Amino acid sequence: MSEPPTTAPQTVDVRDDTTANRYEARVGDRLVGTARYLRTTGLIAFLHTEVEPEYERRGVGGVLVRRSLDEARAQGAAVLAACPFYAGWISRHPAYRDLLHSERSRAADRGRP
Repeated sequence: MSEPPTTAPQTVDVRDDTTANRYEARVGDRLVGTARYLRTTGLIAFLHTEVEPEYERRGVGGVLVRRSLDEARAQGAAVLAACPFYAGWISRHPAYRDLLHSERSRAADRGRP
C-alpha cells in the first residue's frame, strides 16, 4: 500500500464553481474536495462538504472552508452553516462567527412581544 500524498494547505487551490453550486478544492489537476451550497441575495447556505479519503486530515477541508468564508465576507454575505463540518470549523475559529446568519426575526428586533 502506498503512502497517501502529503498536502500542505498552500498547495490547495479553491475555486467557486457557480454552475455546480459548489466550492472545489484541487491539488494540481485533481479534485480532492467540494463544499456544496445554496446562494440567495446576501446569504450562502453551506450544505455538505466532502474530501477524498486520502486527503482527509491534511488540511484540505480547513482550506476549503476558510477560503469560501473569506469570499462570503468579501461579498458581504451571511453564512448558514447547515453542514456539520462548517459549523464545527466556525465554532473553533471565532473570527468567523460574525458571518453566521442571525435567526432572529426583524419583529423580535423591534421589541415586539
